[in-house]
Amino acid sequence: MLNTFQQAPHAALPKATADEASRQEFAKSFKGFIQSTLLPGLTPIYQTRAAPKFERENGRAPADRRDIRASMVGDIYFQHYAAANRIAQELLWESVNVSVDRQLAELNAKAKELSASTTAQLVIPEGFVPPRYVTALDIHCMPGGYCSEVCEDDISVGALYDRGVYLYSMGYTGPNNDDMGRSVVNYLKRNLPDFKPRRILDMGCTVGHSTLPYKELFPEAEIWGIDVGGPCVRYAHARAAAFGLEVNFAQMDATATTFPDGHFDLVVSHILLHETSGKAMPKVFEETFRVLAPGGLMIHADLPPFDLMDPFTQFILDNETWYNNEPFWGAMRDMDQYELAVKAGFDRADVRFDTAPMAVMEFAAAAEGYSQEASEHVAERDFTAGEFAPGGGWEVFIGRKAEAKAIAA
Repeated sequence: MLNTFQQAPHAALPKATADEASRQEFAKSFKGFIQSTLLPGLTPIYQTRAAPKFERENGRAPADRRDIRASMVGDIYFQHYAAANRIAQELLWESVNVSVDRQLAELNAKAKELSASTTAQLVIPEGFVPPRYVTALDIHCMPGGYCSEVCEDDISVGALYDRGVYLYSMGYTGPNNDDMGRSVVNYLKRNLPDFKPRRILDMGCTVGHSTLPYKELFPEAEIWGIDVGGPCVRYAHARAAAFGLEVNFAQMDATATTFPDGHFDLVVSHILLHETSGKAMPKVFEETFRVLAPGGLMIHADLPPFDLMDPFTQFILDNETWYNNEPFWGAMRDMDQYELAVKAGFDRADVRFDTAPMAVMEFAAAAEGYSQEASEHVAERDFTAGEFAPGGGWEVFIGRKAEAKAIAA
């Protein structure tokens, strides 16, 4: 049912011709077919074919995701699955790129017009150099990555991302492509109803799709979205204006922002951590702590650490590392985020993992006439490998910066 959701149009979004829209819908449906039909076949193939072969050759059963991968890569069924998955990924980007290339001059002009209509700030520092771990490859196979520019005031990769990530998620990001931010916002409303941040920072915001729900929940707050991609934040600024929201955006590195100490009451990110690097990730935590005010809240939303999953689920998700230009995908999930938070300055007792139910899943349950109980059941069911998000919920790593201690006279 969720795959019938359509992305809601807005003034900054590329407009597809009938043929382009058909190709895009095919790419989305092809990914859905792979997830619903090919992926489930990996389990019996592993249990009846790959694992017994590994045990015969090694004298022991596969012990972890690396052993499972070693047992599976030579199997023709897995090769078929992995090839189809990669082809689907490349098809979806290409299907959108045709639309973007055809109307790029028009899209750039519209973005400038929208940005000029808002009082929110757009900061693009002269001479900014994005980190190499972002520019060295096209992350998740998106042509041009986050930072490539083909003309002055370019927004092309931002427009590509906005439409492409909706297709990648097969509709699970919701009509406004904002499910992660909306899910965390709903989590805050439920669990911290009295929390009223004055300033909010979204690290690694790409096109600001997950940033905007915070402005809806906290309309009086000063909100900043930052990203290393110039075309992404230009597009994000225009996109926010298209939605009628005043949100500031800047091209900035989350490991070394220019904001003052203690400036924000809430610092968030949405699937940023697995697209950083082993050296950058600790610095993201350190910078989060630095810019948080005493009593401020950190929420990094991503998929769960590997130690919360069984080895076969780890193997399925780690295919993103091998076949989707996500080199830090698996390594990030092996890192101890508790340790990183403590080293950054958080008290161990003030950090924890939790689950923010997917807003789009709860909406789907309600739209079908289900009860609140049924909606909660959707959100709380067990993780299933291969789904866009873990079992209907986003894993959130939450930390609160300790209040400043009074100094005795």
